[in-house]
Amino acid sequence: MKQFRRALRLAFRRPGIVAACWATSLLVAVFWATNLLAVWPIVDAVMHGESIPSWLAKEVAEQRATIARLDVESEGLSARLAEADAGAETASELRFELANLRETQEHAQQKIDNIAWVQPTAERWLPDTPFETLLYVCAFVLVGTIIKNLFRVANLVLVAQLGETVAYELRKAYFAQVLRLDLAEFSDRGRGDLMTRCTSDLGHVGQGVQVLFGQAVREPLKAIACFAMAAWFSWRLLALTVFVLPIAVLGIRWLAKSLKRANRRAMEELSGVFESLTETLGGIRVIRTFGREAGESDRFNQSLRQLYWRRMKIAGYDSLASPMTENLGVAMVVTAAVAGGYLVLNRETDLFGVKISDTALTHGQMTAFFAMLAGMGDPARRLSGVFGAIQRASVSAERVYAVLDRRPAIADPPSPTPLPTEWKALRFEGLSFQYTPDRLTLEDVSLEVKAGETIALVGPNGCGKSTLLSLPPRLYDPSEGVVSIDGIDLRDVSLDDLRGRIGVVSQQAQLMNLSVADNIAFGRPGATHDEIVMAAQQAHAHRFITERLAAGYDTLVGPGGGRLSGGQRQRLALARAILRDPELLILDEATSQIDVESEQLIHKTLTAFMRGRTTLLITHRPSTLTLADRVVVMDAGRVIDVGTPDELADRCDLFRRLCCQPLRESA
Repeated sequence: MKQFRRALRLAFRRPGIVAACWATSLLVAVFWATNLLAVWPIVDAVMHGESIPSWLAKEVAEQRATIARLDVESEGLSARLAEADAGAETASELRFELANLRETQEHAQQKIDNIAWVQPTAERWLPDTPFETLLYVCAFVLVGTIIKNLFRVANLVLVAQLGETVAYELRKAYFAQVLRLDLAEFSDRGRGDLMTRCTSDLGHVGQGVQVLFGQAVREPLKAIACFAMAAWFSWRLLALTVFVLPIAVLGIRWLAKSLKRANRRAMEELSGVFESLTETLGGIRVIRTFGREAGESDRFNQSLRQLYWRRMKIAGYDSLASPMTENLGVAMVVTAAVAGGYLVLNRETDLFGVKISDTALTHGQMTAFFAMLAGMGDPARRLSGVFGAIQRASVSAERVYAVLDRRPAIADPPSPTPLPTEWKALRFEGLSFQYTPDRLTLEDVSLEVKAGETIALVGPNGCGKSTLLSLPPRLYDPSEGVVSIDGIDLRDVSLDDLRGRIGVVSQQAQLMNLSVADNIAFGRPGATHDEIVMAAQQAHAHRFITERLAAGYDTLVGPGGGRLSGGQRQRLALARAILRDPELLILDEATSQIDVESEQLIHKTLTAFMRGRTTLLITHRPSTLTLADRVVVMDAGRVIDVGTPDELADRCDLFRRLCCQPLRESA
């Protein structure tokens, strides 16, 4: 509940809405109990042929008669007490009986005073006939119900606004946090888990806020209003009827703990379902190519079965809540029916020697008492669904805040050091890096790249080339060693300052579901249309954009650029890097999916674009290697040789195998 309370603080930032929720809940409760109270005059007055004014007058007459009768009894007891021995047991009993009579007289007089307070108003405004009185009471109930429901509608809208506002604020914060998370977080947790927390979990938190400020306030207030009215009739009888409450409280406490455990496991299993679905949709080509539809379906069905049984367990716990509250209500009503029936039918005020009421209860009062018990039972029944919603919200809040509270390792330093406007060298010094504790991806890598120099990296798959090029933009930080520019550790530089000087084109060119123009300008949002077109022309993308795409530069490329071919995506990614005009250009197999004719044209563009610009590139194509001033050969996370392409062709066997044979292995 600790994390859920943090979500509730977001709701309390809007005190006006919170106060309105509470006020409307209170008014709903007042009209709820008041409408139920209308059965009292109907039973005691209308059903006996009385109007309310005549019924009140009759009540006053009866209470005065009671006082007169008690006066006579009191005089007799006083006379007997005067004759009795002061220390005798009989005298003590007489004094006790006399005190009870006087207390009963006081209650009767109090009742007369209460009636006298409302009697003038009743005689002035209320009808004199029973039928007209019935019409007035029915009209009162109808109008009261309409007003109550108007407040209830307002309450539902207000609590929905509060819940959706909290969910909106949390989703904004969550998405901003996801953008800051280390890349390792996406590998460890998986996209499915992050998606579940942003959709299902945050939905449960918002629903929990609605329930807490709606039903969890409104229904108890309705029960409290009925409880107060029932206590006004006879608090002792009410105390007798609620003896089962401790048992219900223990049962509900056990149910809440069980629901929380089951919901936590269900959320974890739902994350697995999302992850399987995301993976399947992303790899649908591979699945179909290898005919693995049946196998993937079985794997997905297994996750669904686990989720199904977990949800069934939750449903079982949820199903217990309503019967528990119903049994509680029935036990209370049965107890009240037996005890109250005995008191009314026998005109008694005591039960087993215990005083239950000061004066004998009437049929109307007892009916109203039952109505109040029923009025308490309905909110209790509605509250049965609150427990599950609150427990789901609590578990979901824990999962959401577990992400929000995570502090990324890749973050701005407290006091960033500015990079020089013109720098001389980028250095990798004694670098080691590992994704998992049991295996080094990079080991003791040292390399100096001079400003304006083009360095090509070659090596077999998994040797650490892409990992090494992920370190300058600080997608990762090295486990050991330093990446620096002119002696400034990149960990001491602000991320905006550092990444604002870097452009990246990767083998798997990732585009956003935006227009072609917006994707090219993604790294430089303020670019003009002419600048965007010029960058596309340099990347040899302008022709296919204008001739093959229906809306030209305004064409949406689809999620991940899925409406374009791999070569088209790479050209747009290259145009994006050209428009950014970075000081450090990183090319990771940037032309691997481009046809030979286009590659020759792009090489001419790159030759001009890379001139005087520091460039790090990964390639095994001899034509691309001609762009490099030096080539770094890597194997098993180490640098094994550095030189020009001609020097390495003479002395490095691995370089020859990778780059100088017609049928070389692709990295």
